[in-house]
Amino acid sequence: MRSKTFQVRIFLFLFLFTGLLAFLDIPVSQADVRTVTSTVTKVSDGDSIQITTAEQTKLKVRLYGIDAPETPKINHRTGQVSKPGQPHGEESWKALENKIMGKQVKLEILDIDKYRRMVGMIWLDDQNINLEMVREGFAEAFIEYLKPPYRTQFLNAEREAKSARRGVWSLPDYERPRTFRKRLKVSGGE
Repeated sequence: MRSKTFQVRIFLFLFLFTGLLAFLDIPVSQADVRTVTSTVTKVSDGDSIQITTAEQTKLKVRLYGIDAPETPKINHRTGQVSKPGQPHGEESWKALENKIMGKQVKLEILDIDKYRRMVGMIWLDDQNINLEMVREGFAEAFIEYLKPPYRTQFLNAEREAKSARRGVWSLPDYERPRTFRKRLKVSGGE
C-alpha cells in the first residue's frame, strides 16, 4: 500500500509542477527536473518502459521526444493479434530492450501524459538513451512535442540517421507512427 501512496504523491507533485510550468510558460531547461534512479523491469515497445524504484514502486514511462514504430498488439485472452505493427517495430523494441532491460537508469521526469505515464529522459550512465534511439534510426524525433533545449539535438540526430539510411530510414515507404495510429483509428483498428 505504501508504494501506491508514494506513486500517487509523485503523480500529484508532477501534475501540479507541470501545470505550474505550463501556466508560467517556463522552458524545460529552466525548470527543476525531478530525477528518479530505478531499474528497468519491462520494455513495452521502442518508446515505452516500466521502471521499479528502490521502494518497489512501478512507474510506466514514455520516453520523451521520440516516437518509435508500433509493435503488434496481442489480445492476451485469445492470443491473436488485435492491432498490427509497423515495419521495424519489433527491431525498435528489441534495440531498446538490449540497451536498458534489467539495468539501473536515471529518469528525468519532464511531464505526465494523458495515460498517466511519466514522460522523461532515460540516462544509462552518461548516455542519453532517447537520443540514441533516434540517432540509430530506431525512432524518429517527435517534433510535435520536442522543446528546447532538446529539440535541436534530436532533429540533428534524426537528420544524421536519415542521411545514413539507418533503421526506419532504410524503408522505401516509411510511415510515421503518429500517421499509422491515426490511420488505424479511422479504419476501425482501435
